Amino acid sequence: MPLWTCEQCGAQFSENAEPPQACPVCEDERQYVNWKGQSWLTREELAQRHKLVWRDDLGISGIGTEPSFAIGQRALLVREADGCVMWDCVPLATPEAIDYVRSLGGLKAIAVSHPHYYGAVADWSEAFGSVPVYLHGDDRAFVTRPHPAIVPWTGDSHRLSDDILLVRTGGHFAGGTVLHWRAGAQGQGALLTGDVAMVAMDRRSLSFMYSYPNYIPLNAAAVRRIAQAVEPLAFDRIYGAWWGRNIADHAKAAFEMSVRRYIAAISGTG
Repeated sequence: MPLWTCEQCGAQFSENAEPPQACPVCEDERQYVNWKGQSWLTREELAQRHKLVWRDDLGISGIGTEPSFAIGQRALLVREADGCVMWDCVPLATPEAIDYVRSLGGLKAIAVSHPHYYGAVADWSEAFGSVPVYLHGDDRAFVTRPHPAIVPWTGDSHRLSDDILLVRTGGHFAGGTVLHWRAGAQGQGALLTGDVAMVAMDRRSLSFMYSYPNYIPLNAAAVRRIAQAVEPLAFDRIYGAWWGRNIADHAKAAFEMSVRRYIAAISGTG
């Protein structure tokens, strides 16, 4: 039976003869159902219409879908001596992209910032021997393809290695997560944020939203909690969710300024 992928958000669903009746990710107020109605592609149809491409993105390897599909995010590969951690995911896993990841040392784990980027985590996990997929347990209701490899971690942080730490910030989603890579940015530290903290188009600042497409702002208290979660971390660079959406240096100062600016704006004091 086919595996189905939502054309609007890129979430992959379990095998079924017919497509799902609805996508819980898109029906949530943080996303939206396509104006023409809910639509689906089988895994095979998606692979026929799109391919995966990979390239360096400010010193880290990324994988994205071409032509752009659904939300359009790219995954990032944090390389360590014993394999890569895939940060966030794409809606497709192709033999060519899997071979590319093998050339970098393979996958030892997958970690995802929030449900909009769950994509084809099960396919990627299975391609590397069912490596663990770390999703925060607060968001487990949005898993559309349950799989034994999924680890719904709990609490405020979860360490994957000496240099890689998952930190729950909340905000965009209750389980919203960032990845702190201590060895990133030539040892000055890097923060991988997805769009839990959105790198702005000026690439010198960030913003925070409950829903980006529906323009629902995040409240000041939630942004303060994000800032508190990130404050202990040392980092000079931030990697966002899309190609090129990064802050190359002085990123912690940019983060702190962005928090102050956002809270002032949302509170009417700016």
